[in-house]
Amino acid sequence: MAYNQPQHGGQADSYYQQGQQDYNMQQPQQSYQQNGYQQNGQQDGQQNYQSNGPQPQYEQGPPQYSQPDYGSGQKQDYTQTFKIAKPKFNDLWAAILFLAVFCGFTAVSGITLYGYSQTKSQQGDGIYGSSTLELNTNTIVLFAFVLVTALVLSAAYFWIIRAFTKQAIWITGILQIVFGLGTAIVYLIRGYYSAGIIYLIFAAFYIVCFISWIPRIPFSVLMLQTVIDVSKNYGHVFVVSMIGGLTATAFGAWFSVTIVAIYAKYNPGSPACNTTSGSCSQAKVIGLIAFVTFAAYWISEVIKNVIHVTISGVYGSWYFCAQKPGGFPRNATRGAFKRAMTYSFGSISFGSLLVAIIQFLRQACSVARQNEAAQGNVLGSIFFCVLGCFIGLLEWAITFINEYAFSYIALYGKAYVPAAKATWHMMKDRGVDALVNGCLINPVLTMGAVFVAYVCSFLAYLYITFTNPEYNSTGSYTPVVMAFAFLIGLQICNIFMVPIKSGVATFFVAMAFDPEVLMREFPDLYHRMVGVYPHVQTMLHA
Repeated sequence: MAYNQPQHGGQADSYYQQGQQDYNMQQPQQSYQQNGYQQNGQQDGQQNYQSNGPQPQYEQGPPQYSQPDYGSGQKQDYTQTFKIAKPKFNDLWAAILFLAVFCGFTAVSGITLYGYSQTKSQQGDGIYGSSTLELNTNTIVLFAFVLVTALVLSAAYFWIIRAFTKQAIWITGILQIVFGLGTAIVYLIRGYYSAGIIYLIFAAFYIVCFISWIPRIPFSVLMLQTVIDVSKNYGHVFVVSMIGGLTATAFGAWFSVTIVAIYAKYNPGSPACNTTSGSCSQAKVIGLIAFVTFAAYWISEVIKNVIHVTISGVYGSWYFCAQKPGGFPRNATRGAFKRAMTYSFGSISFGSLLVAIIQFLRQACSVARQNEAAQGNVLGSIFFCVLGCFIGLLEWAITFINEYAFSYIALYGKAYVPAAKATWHMMKDRGVDALVNGCLINPVLTMGAVFVAYVCSFLAYLYITFTNPEYNSTGSYTPVVMAFAFLIGLQICNIFMVPIKSGVATFFVAMAFDPEVLMREFPDLYHRMVGVYPHVQTMLHA
């Protein structure tokens, strides 16, 4: 099949020159025969493109991977296969800032937990413990239930996707809609009208979205099946997902008890006020809650993106190396993780910071919306709901860029801003952005994570309603507790789903940079893609 490369000009021309020079210098001089193609290291890479048209003008040529000496009988590992010409610690300032925030979170947690422990007997002794001033042991038990629920549901959802790949998209959409409607009905019956109306609006929105997605389900199922098949045969994708999920759960537990300890330590009149130095005030409580919430978003985003970059290395190794005589490189998972925690950690921190800021603003909007709903102010609830939607769109845009930029970083080791720019131009020039929009995996997995968050939030509502702790006699803490339960469930499930999202993102990035690999080395997959989504052929040949 002839593959005609487009000519590009303008700004893209300047992107390509330096990267292509580096690529030309690093390609090995080796020959082997495969699939009827005479491949000869660097020369073949140039001939295949030049014989079919001009090279596309991108910042970087195909990834700088090298094939081992096949006569030696030993595979190269990940760091040898995907070499970085001049390795350096990119975006170091972001890594330093992240570590400073993490240390600040640790310090706040240590001080407040110490104060809480000093007055533990006065904070209640379980579910029905009494304390009229602040969140207490009752709330810690609640968050423990939320954490277990989020862990179990996230692991179960991941298993459903692995075992019932074809049905997963339908299952997710139906569960989201049914639970949204059910939650709205319960709220309306119990007289929580503002929350009930908001959940009805969300349910109606998801119904419209899901109906509009039906024509794109076959293409999305194919992409999901491809990613799951790779994860079963290469690397340690499921192990990384489980470790990441457990890490997120452990951090969620730490965050939960820290939130409770802040109220116990600094709320005016609290028994723990005088256990350590420092005054107590409502302003201090609000400030510390805001800081640890922002820190929690940033830390959980970094955990998620470290997993993303690690798994991207695995899928990149599959795409570029699995069909080569040398095969899949050794220690791909370990090598990609090492790079994520060293040279690319600053870039991961930078991209995660942008998302954390947006998520923090959305969380503040959510708390404000639920406060308005608790007071029966429908107009106020609708206003914050609309504002939250706009913030959500901004979060989606940044997350979209991050997903593909981090896949690029995993293979190229670039800094965050150059990686984001190069990925954006590459995907626009190739037309892969249309493929991404045609694939429903990310929206569906996000919908699944929101479903888990809804369950956690609803559990918090039921718990705080039926246990009726004294500190919540006026109901003022209900929206706060529900918001944090929602946050915990959402972040834990999102981290569980990262390996699947990473596989899809890396596949699209690799396909955009070197589509001939897909057509030459995975012809069956290519023709199946064309069969379920004919625009693929037009996009890759445009």
